[in-house]
Amino acid sequence: MEIKDTAKFYKKNKYVLIKNFLSKEQADFIYNYGIIRRNRAAIMKQSEWKDYRPDIDGTFEDKQVPGTYSCYSDPMMETLLLQGLNGMRKITGLNLAPTYSYWRLYKNGDELKRHKDRPSCEVSTTLCLGYNNQNLKDKKKDWQKYSWPMWVDKTGGVSNKGVPIHMEPGDMIVYRGCEIEHWREKFLGNDHAQVFLHYNNLDGPYGTNCVYDGRYSLGLPPAFKDPKKLQAMAKADAELHKRRNK
Repeated sequence: MEIKDTAKFYKKNKYVLIKNFLSKEQADFIYNYGIIRRNRAAIMKQSEWKDYRPDIDGTFEDKQVPGTYSCYSDPMMETLLLQGLNGMRKITGLNLAPTYSYWRLYKNGDELKRHKDRPSCEVSTTLCLGYNNQNLKDKKKDWQKYSWPMWVDKTGGVSNKGVPIHMEPGDMIVYRGCEIEHWREKFLGNDHAQVFLHYNNLDGPYGTNCVYDGRYSLGLPPAFKDPKKLQAMAKADAELHKRRNK
């Protein structure tokens, strides 16, 4: 799909699938990096190593998907966030700034409940890095189930069935995180890595308050957030929830 057609589809539907945002080789590299990061964090946590830092090394205390490894602001993912900025500006037609990256290595049985995102996620992306399907007996037959689509409801409603979007490693979905409901049903494979790259419109309602998600720079853990921006972000979040509950 040409960039003009991609932008047109996104404007109409509030989401768009971009094929091959990363090459298969690039996606495989980052997927394997993620496996190493997860395994390292698991060993450090289990051994109660004194220098284990969940805010830097990654955590198994994800609030949305308990027990699954996740990491906020991994330097490699923050680099992807920055590299994707110009493309996201072209697709959305907005004056975007990067806010933060967050990635998960989902495991068998995981489920991402239906939700909308917080103010730092005006323009969100989810990028498929790779997955392990060795537990499937018939990979070709089971692919539709295994590829584990993200579901979206562009109406923003909470009861509509939604549309499933299937992704291969390197594919990315761009969507309006604060506006449309999105979710994933129960995962049947062994593991599945996704990174979320978030952006905000500098000319929008959240202005500059959410740039870098309130941090002083990309690549920093959440402890390095400007207190004044934290207050402004909390206010924006409260206003967003108020509008949703009307």
